[in-house]
Amino acid sequence: MKMSEIRDESIWQSGELKIEWVKANMPILRSIEDEFIREKPFRNIKIALSVHLEAKTAYLCRVLSAGGAQMYVTGSNPLSTQDDVAAALVHSGLNVFAWYDATDEEYHRHIESVIKAGPNIIIDDGGDLVNLIHNEYPELIKNVIGGCEETTTGIIRLINMNKQGALKFPMVLVNNADCKHLFDNRYGTGQSVWDGINRTTNLIVAGKNVVVAGYGWCGKGVAMRAKGLGASVIVTEIDPIKAMEAVMDGFKVMKMEDAAKVGDFFITVTGCKDVITENSFMNMKNGAIMCNAGHFDCEVDVATLKKIAVNKKPARKNIMGYELKNGNIVYVISEGRLVNLAAGDGHPAEIMDMSFAIQALSARYLVENKGRTSSMIIDVPKEIDKEVAQRKLRFWGIEIDRLTDEQENYLNSWKS
Repeated sequence: MKMSEIRDESIWQSGELKIEWVKANMPILRSIEDEFIREKPFRNIKIALSVHLEAKTAYLCRVLSAGGAQMYVTGSNPLSTQDDVAAALVHSGLNVFAWYDATDEEYHRHIESVIKAGPNIIIDDGGDLVNLIHNEYPELIKNVIGGCEETTTGIIRLINMNKQGALKFPMVLVNNADCKHLFDNRYGTGQSVWDGINRTTNLIVAGKNVVVAGYGWCGKGVAMRAKGLGASVIVTEIDPIKAMEAVMDGFKVMKMEDAAKVGDFFITVTGCKDVITENSFMNMKNGAIMCNAGHFDCEVDVATLKKIAVNKKPARKNIMGYELKNGNIVYVISEGRLVNLAAGDGHPAEIMDMSFAIQALSARYLVENKGRTSSMIIDVPKEIDKEVAQRKLRFWGIEIDRLTDEQENYLNSWKS
């Protein structure tokens, strides 16, 4: 029996157009869908999925469904769910529990609904489903074969759970796959963050000081695109090696308290909390704009900003202005939630084609290896990573060289 909780199924047609558009630009996932239709690797399998619920995620859900899965779908961020896309999935027979701008209570109810279905596979983005089933529904853990985690933030949670002996089923670290973090985190985040900022602010980036907090793969992408748009880029870091890398990539590096005095745009990409706090707010220029590209909405301390502001008012759709006691007004985009999804459409389809191909193939790997995994923390098998890369090159029409037997022997011999 179909179960769902969405805003309005009648708007499904516009969501269907979005899904068809991304499908046309996701050839790897299309090829996997063809295989899944023939092989039905998820027959009699329930999959609970919590990923940003927009068109590309919707197509992943349909690919998994084509493989025989019973899909139970929710979003991983209250401001990234697109109601027409959710409606399109429901219209095509999937179980969806999500809507845009959900309250905390509604968001919890929606993720709770997909867990109550008793999933066999969990596909998570940030760890909400994994945490919920461990903390509130441990009796359902016995049904779970394993799961896949999409993000750096979620992987940090999983590693800590595993260290404490709390993780009760195997999880594939999808984000650590080369075909995920090297491209999704760098090129996907780099482009989609600036898509969200530019469409929301309608301001020029050239000539501005852009402060990027965090120089991991996502931060590298954001900084690279800012430089390409003509900005002067400042990086803040806690890791001396990453800070040194940023310097050698041509960027200024300084502490946030110093960067706060000169920045025009601030983008947090750390996966931590309290990256921009009260001291920084009070040192910012009048008109400074802040946003977050990390998973959770705690990198910019918006709660404290609300408390210290003498006045606040919307400046533009998805932009809130906060007047401080020194007379300056500083702005926050999308309440400090993920700017590329809360104020945009997320990563480009061609990028998510690789990431979601890794997800789909990793989920199949878990089913095929049920009960045979030796660890609760599993890296994406190299053959899956290479398979996705090879498919991508093939769809681009690119051929690469192969090692000869003699070359293989040379590389594998220590006596040569």
